[in-house]
Amino acid sequence: MSDDAWTIDDHLRGKPAASLALFDAFVELVAACGPYTVSVSKSSITFKGTRRGFAGAKPDARGLKGYLDLQRPVEDPRISSVSPYESRLFVHQFRVAEPAELDETFAGWVGEAYAVGRGDHVFGPR
Repeated sequence: MSDDAWTIDDHLRGKPAASLALFDAFVELVAACGPYTVSVSKSSITFKGTRRGFAGAKPDARGLKGYLDLQRPVEDPRISSVSPYESRLFVHQFRVAEPAELDETFAGWVGEAYAVGRGDHVFGPR
């Protein structure tokens, strides 16, 4: 199967109910920020704003893993790594295993990432 043929259903198929619930909760956090589109590849489900992708997620047997593009580095147990992407962006790899981990702090990071998807890191806040 090529990357172009992957769907969200392919990523969700056969995953534990708890992992699917985490994915649904993550999508709700993204949707609360505003409109977005989705791009699916074999490696991730990418969430895109009006300017660029800003987050990705993929349920697995242990929960939910993914990434957030933020304008600053964040240290937290849910963040497994932070890598500079551009001069004003850092890619944060995350893993969550419990619904409580998708708390207000995490929702704030999703909001910051959504702003990156709008291009705020280039054009300033809107």
